[in-house]
Amino acid sequence: MMNENPTPDMVLQLGLAFWGSKALLSAVELGLFTTLAQGSRTAKALTAELGLQPRGTTDWLDALVSLGVLNRASDHYSNTPAAEMFLDRAKPSYLGGFLEMANAVLYPSWGQLTQALRTGHPHNEAKAGQDFLAMYQDQERLRQFMHAMTCLSIGAALAMAEKFPWDRYHTVIDIGAAEGCVPVQLALRHPHLTGGGLDLPATVQIFENYVASHKLADRLRFYPGDFFADPLPSADVLVMGHILHDWSLEEKLILLRRAYHALPPGGALIIYDAIIDDDRRANTFGLLMSVNMLVETQGGFDYTAADCRSWLADVGFRDTYTEPLAGPDSMVVGIK
Repeated sequence: MMNENPTPDMVLQLGLAFWGSKALLSAVELGLFTTLAQGSRTAKALTAELGLQPRGTTDWLDALVSLGVLNRASDHYSNTPAAEMFLDRAKPSYLGGFLEMANAVLYPSWGQLTQALRTGHPHNEAKAGQDFLAMYQDQERLRQFMHAMTCLSIGAALAMAEKFPWDRYHTVIDIGAAEGCVPVQLALRHPHLTGGGLDLPATVQIFENYVASHKLADRLRFYPGDFFADPLPSADVLVMGHILHDWSLEEKLILLRRAYHALPPGGALIIYDAIIDDDRRANTFGLLMSVNMLVETQGGFDYTAADCRSWLADVGFRDTYTEPLAGPDSMVVGIK
């Protein structure tokens, strides 16, 4: 008979999980993986190149080896394949823009989680959202973040291209499109589709460059606008990905109504997020993302598929259904 007595391992690992997280985030901030993409280095060489001091640096590097993001052969460190692919700033697959934001904004905010749980508000309400808006004033930061959004959405976009009946529709517009990952993947997979993406005007060049790099400028265009203040463009299908969870219930319903009115009869709204399972037990990422909305936004929260389908019905959609996509993301579809 197996020993079923509990041990403290899981509790300690979970309680101290931030150690490994911050070790990685600081490595991204310091450009460790970008440096190692140029070739392996000793701890002494990395200490000099990154402007560090010797105490603790070797322990930090070896911890990153143990965490699976660095390799070590003899006294030389190098990137693992995943770090080489996603954490080198020089590569188009770089995810670090999102992690840099997590390090600078999310990590400090989560330190105020207890207070947010007690008050129901971000620690600094005046600051909530300001870091995000400030990013739109810095084209390089904005470019990195928009590309990180592409890396986070590409799996969902590829799955959506296969799982939705695109043969019934001709036009699609992504609301809050960032670089344009979703319309690009849909257009690549389905040559009959045209459309584009709506986002704030500051992102126009980023969107157009990304679309042009895939030779789709003749089929996809940029729609500048604020999805609360400006009319939504009309298309057979509208997409809202990683958007709805940023907002309060009242604001969510405003966006859903605006999408409903922009669609033709028979048109479809596709919403994708880290949709929480209806039993609220399995999608840990979605549940923690909703906690992240508590510490980062004035009223945002993530939601279950049942929640979303109920809201869609409330604003007028006649049919709704849910479909898993990739990783923690699922889509909820409403038909007008």
